[in-house]
Amino acid sequence: MSATEVTTSATADLPSGDPVPSAIPLPVSKPRPFPIKDVIKATPSNLDAFLAHLQRCLQTPSGIDTTLLFVCYVSRFSASILEHLTRPAIQRSAEQLLALAASLPPSATLVFTAKALPGRGAALALIFAKRLRALSAMVTDARTFLRLWGLLNMYFWLRRLVASRKQEGQGEEKEKEKKTDKLETAISWFQLSTCIIFQALENGAYLSSKNVLGWAPATQRRASLWSARFWAAFVGAEIGRLLYESRKRGRRTRAEKFAGGAKTASEVQAEEKEWNANWRKTLLRNLAWAPLTLHWSSETGLLGETAVGALACVPGVIQMRDLWRRTAAE
Repeated sequence: MSATEVTTSATADLPSGDPVPSAIPLPVSKPRPFPIKDVIKATPSNLDAFLAHLQRCLQTPSGIDTTLLFVCYVSRFSASILEHLTRPAIQRSAEQLLALAASLPPSATLVFTAKALPGRGAALALIFAKRLRALSAMVTDARTFLRLWGLLNMYFWLRRLVASRKQEGQGEEKEKEKKTDKLETAISWFQLSTCIIFQALENGAYLSSKNVLGWAPATQRRASLWSARFWAAFVGAEIGRLLYESRKRGRRTRAEKFAGGAKTASEVQAEEKEWNANWRKTLLRNLAWAPLTLHWSSETGLLGETAVGALACVPGVIQMRDLWRRTAAE
């Protein structure tokens, strides 16, 4: 649950479609055997390219966090799916055992064998789900540790806001532009405030859980809840900002779109397409985070485990796709 999770922009191009088949019938050739040897020969180079790409993803703190975010919630969601799929087998086994026990006389002794338990496939699935949950918990702890320095980033965010405010006060602007700047500035200051409180509370609760600070367990629990609540406030403000930004952009004049004739129609169209793709993905990410922040803000929780994993996978997949595309070899 970090501010960077909800502010990092994510872009991705749509995949290209398959080539259109030719209308001219092509000569039929004899089927060739599956080139398994070629695949095996190419595997080392493909693996090398994948590992090199992954290494580029992990060269920056934001890339590490995005990768861990993806691993954390994909493993958590996968564990929930495996448990859901094996539940019917477990229920059937339990019902069969109960029916068998009810049919026996009170003096009978039940001896359990492997056949009375769920199938081997279900047992392996449960073991794998347990491993995935352990992986998700470990990655969650690692991400929380890496966020301990988040307040440092917020200090520089504060500096940028202060510098921007000084620049606005020095220039002469129209009254309408001043009102717009005031609204956007107010949203930025509100988001910065919520992020600072969120990060301070999370840091305190985490360090206390590791015995670095001396907060009591009850205090840690309250700090975690209020940390999530301030993150929820940030997400709500971000959704409002995105909607306001879209409305303001839609009201631009033709001269503003073409920058006084400095841009061509194709340039404007490409710019609009890229902006809209960015905006939709940012909004989708925050819409996915919104119910999760409310869930983590509640003492009893609002969502099931599968819903939590599925929703959290949305920003994880979006950000990982963008990171993978940005780090592709040129």
